[in-house]
Amino acid sequence: MHITLQKSAIAKESSVQITGSKSESNRLLLLKALYPTIQLENVSNSDDSVLMTEALKSNSNFVDIHHAGTAMRFLTAYFSIQEGREVTLTGSKRMTERPVQILVEALKELGAEISYVENEGFPPIKIKGKKLTNNKVSLQANVSSQYISALLLIASKLENGIELTLEGEITSVPYINMTLSLLDEIGVASSFVGNTITVKPNPQAPTPKTLTVESDWSSASYYFSIAALSEVGTKITLSSYKENSLQGDSVLVAIYKHFGVQTSFKNNTVVLEKISTDLKPFSYNLTNAPDIAQTIAVTCFALGIACDLTGLHTLKIKETDRLVALKTEIEKLGGSVKITDKSLHLSASNKIKELVPIATYNDHRMAMAFAPIALKTPIIIEDAEVVSKSYPTFWKDLESIGFKITK
Repeated sequence: MHITLQKSAIAKESSVQITGSKSESNRLLLLKALYPTIQLENVSNSDDSVLMTEALKSNSNFVDIHHAGTAMRFLTAYFSIQEGREVTLTGSKRMTERPVQILVEALKELGAEISYVENEGFPPIKIKGKKLTNNKVSLQANVSSQYISALLLIASKLENGIELTLEGEITSVPYINMTLSLLDEIGVASSFVGNTITVKPNPQAPTPKTLTVESDWSSASYYFSIAALSEVGTKITLSSYKENSLQGDSVLVAIYKHFGVQTSFKNNTVVLEKISTDLKPFSYNLTNAPDIAQTIAVTCFALGIACDLTGLHTLKIKETDRLVALKTEIEKLGGSVKITDKSLHLSASNKIKELVPIATYNDHRMAMAFAPIALKTPIIIEDAEVVSKSYPTFWKDLESIGFKITK
């Protein structure tokens, strides 16, 4: 389904309820599978979290997680400790091109039995669940934090816990801290000192408790972009959010000040207000929040300012090569972009071409990041239903605040 976003203006004041964080939901869903005394509220309604839930409930020896990268990493670790169970874990064509070898090798160091069904280093993989007694393992520190979190999430169920050494400069620290904070919430002891993370074994079920998932900051990023492209005085209220969030993407609050957006917290909501049009070129290292790179790049392009984004080395192994995709689509709109394997450099320009069809590459963030451009000029989004991966009600929510959308 292709959609056209007509040139739009949003209401002076509007509000949106955003579903739970995909990152928090998928971690907590795995922990609930390990410790069934946990109950969850405000779980993400994203495709990824639905697939994660179904996979954890499934008794099949063949599990297909389609495009859900987080689920692929977390379930690789989960199934490796399900004693006596044998599972083949696979996904979409793109998923079979996304590397999993670093995680598989780490699990093998712990004693796991995992083999590749087709290509060495890539899904599909066959996992024979068993008791893991080794507890020392090391990983390169600049790999996807999902590999690290996958190990930490199962660590308390290992006979001797885990001592994980990260070699080199650590990236995506907020996501590692999120995992450790959630472990702490259910009573699992851990420490993160220097480059070593230790998680203690905890075979006992925690005291029954209900955990509420905070709403997703990555999903909020599109409203920060909308606020930045709106008239001074425009306010958007989003719920449910915490000022002391575990999510790395909450750095949006600081970043979007640069684009004239002031953020305030009130009763579990966050209020975005456009207060200034004083704009300067922007540069930022997104090592700890790479998922908001697309949103920021498009915001800068639509505002006509230059930007230099670094720390983007993990974007090449996402749903698509997001750096190449961003360059291609921004240049179709009339922009000028240079990329390396870990950075993006956008030149300032004041013209945006009308009714350009934006390819989405099976990547939900491409569709949502480009949508705010409709506040400047009409735009076409191809395969718009891809947003269901993380935010199924996105287009309906945009219409509710004033966007004009035709199929």
